Amino acid sequence: MEMVWNPFKEEGVHSDLLEHFTPGVMERPAKFHRSVPEYAATPLVHLNGLAQQLGVLNIYAKDESERFGLNAFKGLGGIYVMAEYLRRYEGLEFDDYAELLERLKTHSGVTFATATDGNHGKGVAWAANLLGQKAKVFMPEGSAEHRLEAVRQLGAEATATTLNYDDTVKETAELANEHGWVLLQDTAWPEYETIPLMIMEGYTTLVSEVHAQLGHTAFNAITHVFLQAGVGSFAAAVTAAALNQMDGNRPRIIVVEAEAADCFHQSMKDTSGKAQQVTGSLNTVMAGLACGAPSTQGWEILKASADAFIRCPDDTSERGMRLYGRPVGSDEPITSGASGAVTLGALHALMTEDSHSQMRQALGLDESSNILLINTEGDTDPDHYRRVMQERQPR
Repeated sequence: MEMVWNPFKEEGVHSDLLEHFTPGVMERPAKFHRSVPEYAATPLVHLNGLAQQLGVLNIYAKDESERFGLNAFKGLGGIYVMAEYLRRYEGLEFDDYAELLERLKTHSGVTFATATDGNHGKGVAWAANLLGQKAKVFMPEGSAEHRLEAVRQLGAEATATTLNYDDTVKETAELANEHGWVLLQDTAWPEYETIPLMIMEGYTTLVSEVHAQLGHTAFNAITHVFLQAGVGSFAAAVTAAALNQMDGNRPRIIVVEAEAADCFHQSMKDTSGKAQQVTGSLNTVMAGLACGAPSTQGWEILKASADAFIRCPDDTSERGMRLYGRPVGSDEPITSGASGAVTLGALHALMTEDSHSQMRQALGLDESSNILLINTEGDTDPDHYRRVMQERQPR
C-alpha cells in the first residue's frame, strides 16, 4: 500500500459543488427512494470485536450488499436519475414512485444507455425494468459473463466490448448520440455533468440513513471515513453529503483505490492540479474500481475535501473480504465483494503492520477513532468470492 496526502486541500482549494449536497438536496432522493418497492434502509453493522482487536473505539460498516436485492448500492443512483430525467426532460410530474408509474401509462417510453463494470449497469437495468423503459448496457473487456447475465435477467440488453472501461464509456456516449438514446453515465466530463450529478444525489440516501441510524451526536463523532474510488462519483457524493450534515466536526476522509487504476492517487502527485488518467488494461479483481479517468465532479469535490489517497494491491481487498466474512467475536458477518472490502483491508493493514505505522500515526488512527466504512457490494463475482473465502488469512 502507498499513501499520498492531498496537497490541494492543504492549499485551500475551494469547491462550490462540495456545498451543493445540503440536507435539503439530500431529502429529495431520500423521499423518492422511500416510495420505491423493496426499499429498506440497509444495515449499519457495529464491528465491536474488530474495533477492540485493532485498538480503535468504533468501526461502523454500512452494508450496501442488501440494497434493493441488487447486491450493491448502485440502484440508488439508477432509479433516482431515471425518475429525475423523466421529470425534467419528459415533463412527467409526480411526488413518488406510484404517481410516476401512473404518468408513464400514457408515455411513449425512453431508451437509456450506459457503460459499466457491472453494478451501475445492473442498477440502470433494474430501474428501467421497474419503470417499463428500455436499457442498453455496455461492459468493458474482461467483464465476467455472470455480470452480463445479471443485467440481461433484469430485461436489459447487455453487450461486452473489446475496450477498457474509459473507452467503453466513450463508445457508449457515441452510440447514444447516434441512436437517440439517453446516456445515464455515472462519471462526468465537460458538457456532460447534469445527469452524473443527479446520480450522485441518489447515492446520498445512504448517508441520510447512516445519520438516522447513528443519531446526530454519534454521527458527528465520526473521526475517519474510508471510501472507495473508481471515477470518484461515489466517494465525492458521500464525502460532500457527510460534511454538510456535520456540525463543524470534520472527519478525516481517506480515499482508497486499486493499485492498477489509481487515477486519483496519480492526480494528487501531479503538481499541475489537473486530473490525470491511468491507461491500459486496468486489470484488478476490484472490477468496480477499474476506472482510469476521474469524473470531473468527483475530482472537484475530492480535490477540495479528501485528506489522503491510498492505492492498494488486490490482496488488500481479499484480506478485507475475509475479515468481513469471518467476523471477530460476536460481530455480524458481512458478505463483501472485492470493491466493497478494500477499505476494510486497508484499515486492517494500517492498524496491524509495522511497515504502515507512520501512515497510521499521520492519519491519527488510535484508541479514540470512530471509523465509518461502506461495503459497496456483496459477492457480485461469486466464483472469486468463493475462492477468496476458502483461503486462510495470511499472518
